[in-house]
Amino acid sequence: MTWAGLAGTLCFLKMAKKIQRSIPAGGRAKGSSGGGASGGATPKVRGGRIRGQLVTDFTVQLATLSEAGIPVVRALTILEGQTKPGPFKVLLAEITEDVSGGAPLSEAMAKHPRCFDELFSAMVRAGESAGILDRILVRLAAFREKAAEIQGKIVNAMIYPAILTFVATGVVAAVIVFVIPRFQEIFDSFDVTLPDSTQLLLDVSEIATERWYLVFGIPVALVILHIFLMGRSKPYRFRIHGILLRLPISGSLMRQSLIGRFSRTFGTLVEAGVPHLDALAIVRDATSNMVLAQGIDEIRRTVREGEGIARTMGETGLFDDIVINMVDVGEETGELDRMLLKIADAYERQLDRRIDALFKFLEPVLLLVMAVVVGFIVVALFMPLLEIMNSINSSS
Repeated sequence: MTWAGLAGTLCFLKMAKKIQRSIPAGGRAKGSSGGGASGGATPKVRGGRIRGQLVTDFTVQLATLSEAGIPVVRALTILEGQTKPGPFKVLLAEITEDVSGGAPLSEAMAKHPRCFDELFSAMVRAGESAGILDRILVRLAAFREKAAEIQGKIVNAMIYPAILTFVATGVVAAVIVFVIPRFQEIFDSFDVTLPDSTQLLLDVSEIATERWYLVFGIPVALVILHIFLMGRSKPYRFRIHGILLRLPISGSLMRQSLIGRFSRTFGTLVEAGVPHLDALAIVRDATSNMVLAQGIDEIRRTVREGEGIARTMGETGLFDDIVINMVDVGEETGELDRMLLKIADAYERQLDRRIDALFKFLEPVLLLVMAVVVGFIVVALFMPLLEIMNSINSSS
């Protein structure tokens, strides 16, 4: 019973983590360990940890100052001056120094990929080239705020079920390890035939207490092996990502969030004037799922050969018909960016509703599972006690 609860906790947290990583955000640059555009990412800079919310707030403030007509160098100086001492203030000071020395803002930001990923730098570069940096910064600010909003909803929604599952698992583990052995001593002192449920519970308790190193060691070893393979083996990671997309409930949620992320990121880049091939490369490097990354790479290959985007999207099997049709219409009308952003809005709204419904359904299910486990333990332990009490009363 204990490990069933623990397995449920691990699966739940893993699913929530994967959905959280796949929510539309700026993603991460290929080969970097940070998540610059993700509203809740925590990239490291020079040994310090920078919250993604700091980067989002900086983007909003820089966009506001740029819209007001304040030059970039002065805006950076103002923001660097009002930032609290810490790694992010050091980073802003370096960027301000580079821009003051004549370097473009995109080039200065590209030196810090853990904070400003390739998507961020590419959009700023496009804004500088077209002379619309203020408008690009406004789009980036809205992009990051939306990502932070969705990510915050998921984190807030998963806190209560995660705590409930963790506490329930701990309580059941304590009962099995410390309480049930005391009952076994009582049962051994009386000559009573134990029901199958009670014997099963005693056997589980005996295994958990006498072979605790296996009970705890094997799951920990499997988790460590999984983490190692996810980091070192691309075929294993590709297989796991494919399995996650095929799971009954979380798989559809993840697929929907990945489509929303692809649409918003690609649409934002196209709207900013980034060429399609470059935009697809950035989106490919930003995605957290290798299966989708492979599909985007195939789309990029066919686009390089002069074919349309919509047809290849259909061949990958990753995108819904409505997405393919809207992209097809966008290509025909020259409004691909607007169609992609509409897709992103629709999928994000639907994802919000499904996540809310999932967690509202999950809470009573967890309570029901707890009630069943606790009820089984109580019945299994007290049935022999009642039999013992009846035998004592009859003999007296």
